[in-house]
Amino acid sequence: MSSTTVPTPQSTPVRPERADRSADPRPVRRRGESSRTASVLSHAALIIASLVAVFPVLWLCYIALGPNETDYLHPGGILGKATLANFGKVLGQTDFFQWFLNSLIVAGGTCVFGVAIAASTGYAVSRMRFPGLRPLMWSLLVTQMFPIAVLIVPMYYLMANLGLLDSYGGLILVYASTAVPYCAWLLKGYFDTIPVEIDEAGRVDGLSPFGTFWRLVLPLARPGLAVAAFYTFLTCWAEVPFASTFMLSSDKYTLAVGLTTFVSQHDSQWNLMAATSVLIALPASAFFYLVQKHLVTGLTAGAAKS
Repeated sequence: MSSTTVPTPQSTPVRPERADRSADPRPVRRRGESSRTASVLSHAALIIASLVAVFPVLWLCYIALGPNETDYLHPGGILGKATLANFGKVLGQTDFFQWFLNSLIVAGGTCVFGVAIAASTGYAVSRMRFPGLRPLMWSLLVTQMFPIAVLIVPMYYLMANLGLLDSYGGLILVYASTAVPYCAWLLKGYFDTIPVEIDEAGRVDGLSPFGTFWRLVLPLARPGLAVAAFYTFLTCWAEVPFASTFMLSSDKYTLAVGLTTFVSQHDSQWNLMAATSVLIALPASAFFYLVQKHLVTGLTAGAAKS
């Protein structure tokens, strides 16, 4: 009778590196994952930077609540007697609402006209190759080199000859001429990130170049358009030199010019000056809130290939 030999099961040897890993109590950090100390330091730096940025705005709003012109010297006493009388005085003793309407007309017209010109220019430069392309782009940059003091005299001469002084249309053209060059560069960089295959698909479907631009490309470029519109709005909303030079009658003043004249009459009353600053900043803050979801996307995408 033959005996069968039962094989003895052999244990699999444990690799030293696995044994060492299981014995190491420290957690393994994945690639791209920062340590707890680095995370705490980065959050602390962001909080400090946010406080530094927000503090002047909050301080301005706080000074605007003081009823007396010397309250800024003793800010601790404002909290107990805070009032909105300064805002009521500015709104009641000035043509605030007329100036506000003028600013809305100018800012809105500049946004629509300026962004339309900048978008068509940026799209043409991004997609088309034509003689004078490089000089055109350089000329857009060169126009940004001249300060306002140099541009006021020739612009005033041109607007006087064209009969555009003291008119909304003339001021819109002036603001658009200063905002279009930068916005065209910005949108050109954004259009570069949109695949050219979309234009080709539009031509296959029988769309004209303008139809492709209007129906296919512009809807995809909304973040970039939002950034350009926001920059254009800020360019003309609080601008004083051009508006004070080209708008001659007080009923055509923009909000910044009108409140500047009010501040010059009350130059020692810091509470009223703070109130006017808050009133000017509120519409810009509201516009930023409306377009903020597109700003980061538009800025980062436009910076990729510009």
